[in-house]
Order: sequence, then structure tokens, then C-alpha cells
Amino acid sequence: MSNNTIYLILGGVIMLYLVISLASRSKSKARKSRKFMEDYTRENKKNER
Repeated sequence: MSNNTIYLILGGVIMLYLVISLASRSKSKARKSRKFMEDYTRENKKNER
């Protein structure tokens, strides 16, 4: 058991990292799918001068 402890710890850390990365990836996709600043209209710089 003592020889395999490091592998068990590393496996747990890798599994935790994968769960966190998948959760944050799905949140960022939901953020990108939202329409960002939908009422914003950009003025032409030529018209300002």
C-alpha cells in the first residue's frame, strides 16, 4: 500500500483537475453563447472627425 500511495494521490489530483476544468469550460461556453452588448452600436470614426 505504501508503494502505491503516490499514485493514488496523483490520480486523485488529476481527477479533481479534470472535473474543475470541465465545469469551467461549460460555464465559459454559456457565457459566450449569451448575446454580448446587444444594443451597442458603434459609431464610425470618420463621422466623428
